[in-house]
Amino acid sequence: MTERKGKANLEDIARVTGVSKMTVSRVLRGVSGFSDDTRLRVTQAAVKMGYVPNRIAAAFSSDQASTLVGMCVPRLTSGLFGHVLDGVDRALSRLGYQVMIGSNNHDPEEEEAWVRQVVSWRPAGVILSGRTHTPGTVDLLRQAGMPVVEIWDLTTSPIDMSVGFSHYDCGSEIGQFLIRKGRRRAGYVGALSRSDVMGQARLQGFADALMRSGTPLVDREVLHDSPGFYPGYYGLETLLARRPDLDVVYFHNDEMAIGGLAYCQSRGIRVPEDLGIVGWGGMEAASVLPRRLTTTIVPTTTIGKVAAEALVARLRGEAGQDVTVVPTRLVPGETG
Repeated sequence: MTERKGKANLEDIARVTGVSKMTVSRVLRGVSGFSDDTRLRVTQAAVKMGYVPNRIAAAFSSDQASTLVGMCVPRLTSGLFGHVLDGVDRALSRLGYQVMIGSNNHDPEEEEAWVRQVVSWRPAGVILSGRTHTPGTVDLLRQAGMPVVEIWDLTTSPIDMSVGFSHYDCGSEIGQFLIRKGRRRAGYVGALSRSDVMGQARLQGFADALMRSGTPLVDREVLHDSPGFYPGYYGLETLLARRPDLDVVYFHNDEMAIGGLAYCQSRGIRVPEDLGIVGWGGMEAASVLPRRLTTTIVPTTTIGKVAAEALVARLRGEAGQDVTVVPTRLVPGETG
């Protein structure tokens, strides 16, 4: 017989090993009840013949649960969510599952459309970013009866499980820190004002902390753009044109803060002597700055790992928490 390397199927392996197709299938799926000799013959033949399992067929088979997990993130271009995805993918792979990725562009309606498509594949479970969903999304997931993990923005009343932290508390913590540092004229530069609910929560926490101290937020510049280096540069330029008396500016994220630092350098504005610059997220780009950025570090990879493990634990019927807090860390830095 001529072996078709890379194209072998279960019937080919059954013919070579002298066992049934069903036996081959069950051995390769790790089912117990077979002798060591049978298991060795089947697995060695599968490797030699280049057998690759059909995961799609497995996902729809009547005798095997799906190994697919759907995950929807706000933006595929987000550096922070890249690390979250890495944490999810590594954990799921180790546990025998595969991730299907989609994005919603911070739009709950787009998320609902994605969920509707993914549920039709009968995945093992779903991981969603944030806690703001349409009623249609919630109904779809509850009717599907699968594990759901909401990540990133913590909620104490999840659809099923929640893993993350409070964005409001992140903003509030930075506000209190800057007050203790003696800052009294704070501004804010952000992006995606109509859609990024979590960014808005950080801004609200920041503004509330300032208000409680008796020094309310002086001004804000929120762009209808994706957060990035240039929006940070341009946003700070626009904000300071209106309020040159500011003594600190809090940015939507580290990328925008780095853009703000570049603007300050181009205009001879000393940081932090003339103006404090504060970011959020603990992004990798901030690690190469001459001065350490004042920011909040988010344990992105850990959030992904914990979410994936919580979902699989629920699938296996293991005891677990409905709400898991993954703490962030304020880094005082040298720019605030």
